[in-house]
Amino acid sequence: MSADLREISEYLDQYLVIGEVSDWEHALNGLQVENVGEVTRVGAAVDACQFTIDRSAAAHVDLLVVHHGLFWGGLEPITGRNARRIRALVAANLAVYSAHLPLDIHREVGNNILLAKLLGLEQIEPFGDFKGQPIGVAGNTSASREQLVVTLAEALEVSPHLIAAGSGDAGHVGVVTGGGGNYVRQAREAGIDTFVTGEGPHHSHFDAEEWGINLIYAGHYATETLGVKALASHVAEVFGLPWEFIDHPTGL
Repeated sequence: MSADLREISEYLDQYLVIGEVSDWEHALNGLQVENVGEVTRVGAAVDACQFTIDRSAAAHVDLLVVHHGLFWGGLEPITGRNARRIRALVAANLAVYSAHLPLDIHREVGNNILLAKLLGLEQIEPFGDFKGQPIGVAGNTSASREQLVVTLAEALEVSPHLIAAGSGDAGHVGVVTGGGGNYVRQAREAGIDTFVTGEGPHHSHFDAEEWGINLIYAGHYATETLGVKALASHVAEVFGLPWEFIDHPTGL
């Protein structure tokens, strides 16, 4: 079974509304590297790096769907590690499709909505602002903050860091996956009791502490595994293809 790369790419562009989502300049959402045009196996990874490229090639993946693409450093010469990555992609006939914020904020397969549902949040609605668009979600729970930590630890296989500066009840919970620690101020302004994200800056500890907000860091990598898995599973189902997750945790 195989599918046309261009058809898959165009489908993903529409499904994720790539053209309508504002993002960082070098995210370059969409198809970043093409292969000869045929896809027989889909891979999912959080990051497009040498490890995931090599592992995908070994698994005979010919389309790698990632959250963090190849070009975060901006315009650079194709030398050194950049050249090694490109050579490996070409040699393996491996295409790369990247979706950053379009995947974070998607209402079906997005990192934020999936993490919110994993936490059992109810009455979920958009939360937080990035360039005029909601970047996270918020919802309510009857669980305690400690119960949220246990749920995250078991589901993501991590050891979450809890800054227990608010109520013992998790209450109104905000979620921004990845590096969302800078959104503690917006969480406070939105009446969030417990803010769940991946990681953040040092000063976010004092922000949470002094504003009386529970802050849970569950890992940048871990909180962003949900979306690429769901997206790869979705596209594989639509096009009748097998898929697998290429795991490469950073511990961050």
